[in-house]
Amino acid sequence: MNQKIWLSSPHMGGGEQKYINEAFESNWIAPLGPHVDHFELDLAAYTHVRYAAALSSGTAALHLALIMLGIKPGDEVICQSMTFSASANPIAYLGAIPIFVDSEKTTYNMCPEMLKLAIEDRLMKGKKPRAIIPVHLYGMPAQMDKIMEIANFYGIPVVEDAAEALGSRLNGISAGGFGLMGVLSFNGNKIITTSGGGALLSNNKYYIEKARFLATQARDPAPHYQHSQIGYNYRMSNISAGLGRGQMEVLDQHIEKHRSNYETYRLSFENLCGLSLLPEPPGYFSNRWLTTLYVNPALTGGVTKEDIIATLEEDNIECRPMWKPMHLQPVFHTSPSYLNGTADDLFRNGLCLPSGSNLSDQDLERVIYGVKKCF
Repeated sequence: MNQKIWLSSPHMGGGEQKYINEAFESNWIAPLGPHVDHFELDLAAYTHVRYAAALSSGTAALHLALIMLGIKPGDEVICQSMTFSASANPIAYLGAIPIFVDSEKTTYNMCPEMLKLAIEDRLMKGKKPRAIIPVHLYGMPAQMDKIMEIANFYGIPVVEDAAEALGSRLNGISAGGFGLMGVLSFNGNKIITTSGGGALLSNNKYYIEKARFLATQARDPAPHYQHSQIGYNYRMSNISAGLGRGQMEVLDQHIEKHRSNYETYRLSFENLCGLSLLPEPPGYFSNRWLTTLYVNPALTGGVTKEDIIATLEEDNIECRPMWKPMHLQPVFHTSPSYLNGTADDLFRNGLCLPSGSNLSDQDLERVIYGVKKCF
């Protein structure tokens, strides 16, 4: 059997070992430490957001953001439906109610028109949403200019889920830098990885300092162990942050390769009727974390996304459907949703192609051959 081609596997740049060795030599094998401090500074400088807190996961970052916004049981939080469950789970952690909003076809992200409709309908029902969580899906920034205009008009804070979008920009502003707070993920399959991990971004120093406090078990400044608030074990380790420092040194190279993968796929499939890739609108810069392929069976002669996935899997190539929308998930089936059919269509006909920065030319040729084989 041919060697496995993964969707997006970890890709070390070489400098990571140096920072890990430094941690071993100093015996700083614990949460926090000098690498954490440096990694936070690197993230803030790269994203042009003033402050960053390195945490154990992107989910933890989103959970802390909602806690700091005072989200309580019964509150309503608007969340993009087309996303991974980690965008919505922290709402449930707090006993709040997710209100799901559908996508638009330009970026596959939260539709501003549906967002406005959802807010106005919730207000008519006597419940003002307490926060809005747009997601920058697969690295493509959401229409944040329009989303922020709506959010500011109604006075609702925005927490950006930029877990998949480190390095992506809209009109020069980094994903994660539009809202009150932004969330990053460094899971093993992301554009860079710390094996696990995430970060909270904000231009507001209070939120970052508060996040660090809550993430370190909310220990009060006392000579003994004293806690006046419920805390969490959400801080990043010095070892993981060492990995992150090394990964930051090759982040731009990773983005360049992901974007190159997209362009190779685009050129290879442009003459196959019924296949389309998401273009980059003017003013947008996507890290192209994952290249998505939309399959229209009415134009492909009956070839479906399932046909392509099955053919690639026969050659030991990992390929996945696009995210199953949250409004279709059994765990959230009772949550209010404002839909236009876009997310359902993307889930029904969309798939994700291998897109890692460590893909070889031969790997890409195998994937392209597998897709074309279906035709």
